[in-house]
Amino acid sequence: MYRSRLALGGCAIAAVIAMSSCDPQPASEGSATSSTPTASNAAPSATPAASSVAPANDAATIKACDNLKKDIKDNADKVAKAEKIGPPAGHIAVSAQWIAGSAAVIAHSIGATETVSNAAEKVQQEMSNLSDEYNKSAEAKPSKKKLEAAVKELLAACSAT
Repeated sequence: MYRSRLALGGCAIAAVIAMSSCDPQPASEGSATSSTPTASNAAPSATPAASSVAPANDAATIKACDNLKKDIKDNADKVAKAEKIGPPAGHIAVSAQWIAGSAAVIAHSIGATETVSNAAEKVQQEMSNLSDEYNKSAEAKPSKKKLEAAVKELLAACSAT
């Protein structure tokens, strides 16, 4: 009971930390959109609206991919550090870090293209599965092959944009 409560509390704290590190998108996008209508007043209204939507999606996807790559690398570093703690506390820390990493991946995939979002969701699911596997036993050594495959798929989706 105590271990489960500690694991869930750690997961909640890790998720809060992960979500608080997100940069405020709406404020910067609002200023970018306020300059866009001024430019569109000088040109025909139908063409700039269609062309400004595609670059915005591409820019959002590029930013999402950059953030996702950084999230995956940071999470791997933090998981490696938590694994050094050793069982049983280390397994709780590793499990919590996998959950925090999965939350960051989902948070940073918002606004990306459907292909990138779907690939990011697979990465998130595999991170969540690893968290569950680490919670099963202090001696658990789950395979990361499915996560590695999901990361490769995400990187391929990002390079296609």
